[in-house]
Amino acid sequence: MTRERLIYLPLGGAGEVGMNTYVYGYGPKNRERYIVVDLGVTFPDMDGTPGVDLIMADITWLEKRRDRIDGIFITHAHEDHVGGLGHLWSRLRAPVYCRDFTARIAAKKMVEAGQPVEQIHTIGAMPDTLELGPFKVQFVPVSHSLPEASGLLIETPAGRILHTGDFKLDMAPGVGEPFDEEMFRQIGEAGVKALVCDSTNVFSLHPGRSESTLPESITDLVREAEGMVVATTFASNVARLRTLAKAARDAGRSVCLLGRAMQNMVRTATEAKLLHDFPPTVSVEEARDMPRGSLMLLVTGSQGERRAASAQLSRGSYLGLSLKEGDLFLFSSMTIPGNERGVLRIVNALSEMGVDVVDNTMGTYHVSGHANRPDLERMHELTRPAMLVPMHGEHRHLRQHARLGAASGMATAIAPNGTMLDLTGDTPEVVDFIDTGRLYLDGSAIYGAMDGVVRERMKMALNGHVMVTLIIDEDGLPMGEAWADCLGLARHGRSQRPLSEVIEDALVEELERTGRKVMGNDDKLGDVLKRRVRSVCVDEIGKKPEVTVVVSRLAEE
Repeated sequence: MTRERLIYLPLGGAGEVGMNTYVYGYGPKNRERYIVVDLGVTFPDMDGTPGVDLIMADITWLEKRRDRIDGIFITHAHEDHVGGLGHLWSRLRAPVYCRDFTARIAAKKMVEAGQPVEQIHTIGAMPDTLELGPFKVQFVPVSHSLPEASGLLIETPAGRILHTGDFKLDMAPGVGEPFDEEMFRQIGEAGVKALVCDSTNVFSLHPGRSESTLPESITDLVREAEGMVVATTFASNVARLRTLAKAARDAGRSVCLLGRAMQNMVRTATEAKLLHDFPPTVSVEEARDMPRGSLMLLVTGSQGERRAASAQLSRGSYLGLSLKEGDLFLFSSMTIPGNERGVLRIVNALSEMGVDVVDNTMGTYHVSGHANRPDLERMHELTRPAMLVPMHGEHRHLRQHARLGAASGMATAIAPNGTMLDLTGDTPEVVDFIDTGRLYLDGSAIYGAMDGVVRERMKMALNGHVMVTLIIDEDGLPMGEAWADCLGLARHGRSQRPLSEVIEDALVEELERTGRKVMGNDDKLGDVLKRRVRSVCVDEIGKKPEVTVVVSRLAEE
């Protein structure tokens, strides 16, 4: 008899922050039924992924088994959990299940990508239960930095898994459900085989703070400001937007929302009846005519995104609004690791304008949406799992969280992306390693890391590019001289002559001594000319550029 097994496989989000994509399976080896938890994205940077719009987990392994996928579950509406749904759904074609607020955001993702919105199914929180194949799944409400975040309680014939999703222990989150200790205690008492748990803040040693601790300090800051006030935070953090907007109202200021993502989130939360008392806002046109001291802008771009409202304001103006000396700019957010350079670029640009920039260095104007170490320990105590599998974090986070679990007597394993765990027995066992990578959304095209597009783009960015064009006549001889177009290279080199002219002169010499056999073969001729161009460029400017050779041949009559 073939043994049935319970497996866990992260394809994204384990060993990094972002791009969350997890797979659970149950059944005989290589014939398991699967559910997918989250299809998130991470964001590019100009150093490693120039020009790319979004980065998603490579789901090739999953796509090959899509006939065995019973459902896709989205835990909450952050981009690193739902952002890839519209782009990847067509490769999986399984029904999607979410709670109401998340379903509204997920539906927008599907519509934008031209995918069938009827595949989004709205499910209530526990005790509502969805039975799919060997799985019984319930959405477990948790507090986080946006409404209706949920963990998943996954019941299988091999035992129950509690997948926490992103969570914190906040008893007064302002918007969304407070953390319910009694509910998690009851889940633990009923038995949890494996706790698959958020690890983001495992290095933070103090208990996490509630969203309810922020209004007083933010209100005082806004009230004392004299010029215009601008604040940025994560667009999805509608509780924070509500806190900021109420602070503006209490200080006698009107509120204007700038940035499509922020407007969409507030509109969606209002439609979902999660924002009952958000202060009225004014349009951009109205804001332009208001006294600066009576206006507060809530803007996108807390992570330094170049096209967001924050960055555009730092470069001069956005939709006719601009900052001046004496204005105040508040970062009511934390900077995600890797985004520091973009944020500092904005901060310094604002400083040059004379704008006073306030951030969360002292922990006064932002609280995290993730559980700190004492809160993780509390989750362990409440749920009392037989085993702990850390997820959602860089490798150092997973490792530290595993140590924390082991110290409490839990069986544990470190499972970065591509590591398949068998959770059937008493301890998690590594049973396979899956090739994982990344998919890049580049304009409207999606391609993989191994396709070479990003690598070629980086080579051109680092080394420049030379385009060589040559026409060959009916006799197989050059018709005139080859010409060169240089991009991203110094115009003049050591000889003080235009670089393109030096290259073209060298190509004339090269072609004069090239034999007819090579002249008759485009590939061989291209290789010869590329080597000569690179040699000239190294001598002239010390760079070895990318070279493209275009050979056009005139047909014999």
